[in-house]
Amino acid sequence: MTSGGFLLLAVLAVPAFGALAVAAIPRDRAARLVGVIAATLTLVAAVALPVGRNQGWTAYAATAAAVRPWHAVDLPWAPGLELRFHLGVDGISWPLVALTALLTLLCCVYTLWRVPGRGDGRALVALLLVVEVGILGTFLALDLVLFFLFFEVVLLPMYAIIVGWGGDGADPASRDAGRRAGRKFALYTLSGSVLLLVGVYVVVAAAGTADIVALTGGTELSRTTQLAAFSLLALAFAVKSPLWPLHSWLPDAHTQAPTVGSVLLAGVLLKMGTYGLIRVAVGVAPEGARWAAPALGVLAVAAILIGSLVCLAQTELKRLIAYSSVGHMGFVLLGVATLTATGIQAALVGNVAHGIITALLFFLAGAIKDRTHTGALSELSGLRETAPRLSGLLAFAAVASLGLPGLAGFWGEAFAVVAAVESGGALWTTLAVSAAIGGALTAAYLLRLLRRVTHGEPTPAVAVLGPGLATAELAAWTPLVLLTLAVGLAPTLVLGIAEAPVEALVGVLP
Repeated sequence: MTSGGFLLLAVLAVPAFGALAVAAIPRDRAARLVGVIAATLTLVAAVALPVGRNQGWTAYAATAAAVRPWHAVDLPWAPGLELRFHLGVDGISWPLVALTALLTLLCCVYTLWRVPGRGDGRALVALLLVVEVGILGTFLALDLVLFFLFFEVVLLPMYAIIVGWGGDGADPASRDAGRRAGRKFALYTLSGSVLLLVGVYVVVAAAGTADIVALTGGTELSRTTQLAAFSLLALAFAVKSPLWPLHSWLPDAHTQAPTVGSVLLAGVLLKMGTYGLIRVAVGVAPEGARWAAPALGVLAVAAILIGSLVCLAQTELKRLIAYSSVGHMGFVLLGVATLTATGIQAALVGNVAHGIITALLFFLAGAIKDRTHTGALSELSGLRETAPRLSGLLAFAAVASLGLPGLAGFWGEAFAVVAAVESGGALWTTLAVSAAIGGALTAAYLLRLLRRVTHGEPTPAVAVLGPGLATAELAAWTPLVLLTLAVGLAPTLVLGIAEAPVEALVGVLP
């Protein structure tokens, strides 16, 4: 096995064994420190994955494969069922792998300072590491059955995080709301899982293989099979993303989840759906994608407009940020729906930018709510007068989220609109104009948020705040601020590394 193969296994094995170690250590703070160490080692392995990538890409150069991983592990798993433990990483998956490892580490560091609610910090960190294994495995799997299994690993631990640490531990009504949000999350996700399982079965039964490398391009599937498979897979991924109108689990889950749960939910768990749409649905059933592209574009723009309008009516901080994800994911879907290199690149950089910026927004929203014990916008005015540093960071994250040029949020949304214009025709031009209007509405609700929270006379809840920030908070937030600037000023950090695999994928589309 090559060094790249060992790194792939390490990316999954380290957090898995870390979760076991954390659960076995009786002392709470020591266990949380072990979790931080495991998450750090995972990030180191993830960041090292691009080393030697040219050799891996060259090995596939003589083949017609549209998926050409830098490194791969392909081992027998269930020989009797012809299933293999097939992992790989390329420029489409690696940015999300690195982002997942980074956000998990930041969440573990955050727990050293504060364990939310009434739960056990040791159990929380163990669950965060299990969630990390599931998300990373989803991004690395090159076997459809393996992809499905990793996709499902996330469900129960995330449900436990929402129910066990969500809401207000001192308020029975809030605890009940947390349990309801957890059940809603689980039911919606299970519904999507059923669709995903049926879609995987349709593909594997028709093609006789579950290997994503062999399946990409749809050469093993008839047109009818591709239409059916794409419909099932796209619906499954739409639930996870979540895309309008299958998004209603998201605001409740975010509102009730603890800060670290919201960060992982928004930062990377939603990306499992959009990544699956690109890697699996479009890659395996390209004719189905071409057939459904106009409908996907319409749904994308509906998500952008409806998500923005709902945000304008929100009065609770975390719910507003949660609903904003519906609109941002609409831009990602619009880019994918164009089925062009520009559009898919826009979707990929939009995925990464949304993960960075929204994770920062939820960290800040959690900090505000922890200090003031409220998320109502009407009770949070005057933040810049009493907590100027916190107010400044919130303003930075908000303008990044609205797509200010020079910050990470600009590129994905701008080039999704450009890709729609380049697609030509009355429909795509109309969708591009409508999406641009949605972008203006995004600016409107985020500027409204800043006016309501940062300006005006301090409310009683805000008046008691001090200007200081905890060291653990700064440690968790600083990398996200720097990445927002880095991706905004140098988008080639994502676009450059994804260019070749995107071109290969687009090359097999009908």
